[in-house]
Amino acid sequence: MEKAALALIAVLLLSGCSNTASPSAPAPDTATEQHQSHHQLTDKWIGRWIGVEGLFLAISKDEPAGPGHYLLEMQYGLDADQRGTFEGQATAEGIRFNREDGQHLLRAGDGEATGMKWLLEKEDCLIVKTGEGYCRD
Repeated sequence: MEKAALALIAVLLLSGCSNTASPSAPAPDTATEQHQSHHQLTDKWIGRWIGVEGLFLAISKDEPAGPGHYLLEMQYGLDADQRGTFEGQATAEGIRFNREDGQHLLRAGDGEATGMKWLLEKEDCLIVKTGEGYCRD
């Protein structure tokens, strides 16, 4: 009885794995489709965003790298060495990038989400982490 049950399970598993697609039909590229939808959102972020005390974020397309790739020019701290241009890539959550202080995710939010009292009233912001955000009016 146990062998019969195992044989039935094996048949069911194998039948679920059969490929019924036409061999001439190309398989859908869901990774490409998902990537395209990610950068359609993040493309709207292109431009200049203002932080507090002279901090800023300027996002531009990284044309040679292709769709969904960005250059993030930032003054992210008050010290002269807290400035640079970083490569970013669109994800489902935002734009992922690396800088000297580690890997970050730039994501949409409001002034309250920045954690900065100077930006509380803003509605269109991008947040790197609590205490670091950039907004548009």
